[in-house]
Amino acid sequence: MVVVHRAHGFRFVIYTLDHEPAHIHITGDGQAKVNLLGPGGAPVVIYSIGIRRSALRRLIAEVVERQDIFLREWERIHGRRD
Repeated sequence: MVVVHRAHGFRFVIYTLDHEPAHIHITGDGQAKVNLLGPGGAPVVIYSIGIRRSALRRLIAEVVERQDIFLREWERIHGRRD
């Protein structure tokens, strides 16, 4: 598990033994999973448990802002996407 970012009391994590597609787990007071490349290239929330809607909006804004960084980290940990 690699913590690639922290914001708003949450950790943004990439697991080393994880699977495609490139995604990030967000953990803190609740948890979420976000695919980094959804249709049209935008991040897509796969699930969210126990995170308030307003907090989730802030967290997704963090993912959008850092999408390129998170994708580079995914590639560093898992190898290049094809």
